[in-house]
Amino acid sequence: MPSYAIISDVHANLEALHAVLKDREKENIDELLFLGDSVGYGPDPNLCIAMLHERAGILLAGNHDRGAVALIDISSFNPLARAALNWTSDILTEKSKTLLQELPLIAAVKKDNLFLVHASPCEPGKWHYITNEFNAFTAFRHFQEKICFVGHAHRPLIAEQAGDGSIIIHQERVIMNDRGRYLVNVGSVGQPRDGNRDAAYAILRGNSITIKRVSYDIVVTQKKMQKAGLPEYLINRLAVGR
Repeated sequence: MPSYAIISDVHANLEALHAVLKDREKENIDELLFLGDSVGYGPDPNLCIAMLHERAGILLAGNHDRGAVALIDISSFNPLARAALNWTSDILTEKSKTLLQELPLIAAVKKDNLFLVHASPCEPGKWHYITNEFNAFTAFRHFQEKICFVGHAHRPLIAEQAGDGSIIIHQERVIMNDRGRYLVNVGSVGQPRDGNRDAAYAILRGNSITIKRVSYDIVVTQKKMQKAGLPEYLINRLAVGR
């Protein structure tokens, strides 16, 4: 099996994306998989879309990606997210819009027994969150592969379903066994919300899954957001990881 870097929720944060891609090279990881939400919140949507399409072997759609090109109704988004997404829609190039419109909701890497989805394998287009043992227990019923990778919640989590069906939660790393199945929320590259402001992504190498954190120049991103007139709350939250 090749090694994989699995990333999600870049949210137009170019500095965070650069840092993660550089770390991937340092880790000598073979393949890059992207679970969605390339845009929304951040100041560099077109550049992030282009970079992800150049580097990632699989790209999925997140709710912000679909909202930015009017494929879903964003009236249920919170007001700050809507404001950032409306700004994003206005500056997307035609090429970026086309790329977002073509992204699928799910994908599988059959040779390595992986299932990929932005939010949850349970009703992928309804954007359910997976943040705890109960969410994970439900999600395990909706995929057959050994490992499912998700994003959307911006909070890393590794859930193991043991042979007896019980759920074990791991924080940063797990060594897989033959009988277990695994569901991994890889966290967010561009806007972590678990109290750690460093970008998060997952590494699958051999029989291990690791959540990796990578620092980046948050101030540069914040200054770009200020220049673009994006909401102050979205600017400030990057520094505290909330």
